[in-house]
Amino acid sequence: MFKFIKKYSKYFNLYTYILIGFVIWMLFFDAHSLLFHHELNSDINELEYQKEHYKNEIAKDEKAIKELSTEEGVERTARETYYMKKPNEDIFIIEYEDSIAKQKQNE
Repeated sequence: MFKFIKKYSKYFNLYTYILIGFVIWMLFFDAHSLLFHHELNSDINELEYQKEHYKNEIAKDEKAIKELSTEEGVERTARETYYMKKPNEDIFIIEYEDSIAKQKQNE
């Protein structure tokens, strides 16, 4: 590199060296460097992904709330999730072998 500078030193002067130093400083060492902007852009992308995820979760929850706002929806949820029953009624729970195998794998 020094050979390069010596060879072309007639084209370089103090202002050129200052400009090169300034550009290097701004690109890599300053608080607003390219590296810092790259980190911020990756954070922005991750936050946008989380935003979409939470929007989908909110839509799913709103759908569940709408379903539970009716008497039929509450009854169906109580029967399917909590195995509740009406008086003088019998409930039969049918489990398939593949669902039992999945439960064993999760435990």
